[in-house]
Amino acid sequence: MSVSHHPAGGTDGILVFAGGLCGAAGVALSAAAAHLGGAFVATAASFLLMHAPVFLAVGLLGGNRILRIGSFVLLVGLLLFCGDLLARDFFGSRLFPMSAPIGGSLLIGGWLVIAASALVRERL
Repeated sequence: MSVSHHPAGGTDGILVFAGGLCGAAGVALSAAAAHLGGAFVATAASFLLMHAPVFLAVGLLGGNRILRIGSFVLLVGLLLFCGDLLARDFFGSRLFPMSAPIGGSLLIGGWLVIAASALVRERL
């Protein structure tokens, strides 16, 4: 595996950026949950913190196209799932109907795509 460097950022830069934001948001939301309460905030914080390293690793180390696609599926799922949980605690309503189940399904699917990426050999 080689480290890919993209001067303009590209998809790898987006994943590193997403990893940094997820990590920062996870820490901030962990503090908010500790001080303000809110079970949904704590759950969102945990999900953000557990997925941040994935985005950093794929963004920094690269990987095949399927691995990157799986990472972006994870990112969309994470935004929907955590967005819905945070909207419930902070606004008292859902992000939109079915956003948490759709996000959760995308998270599961993203992890399955990441697992499948190990079974696929890219053409040279």
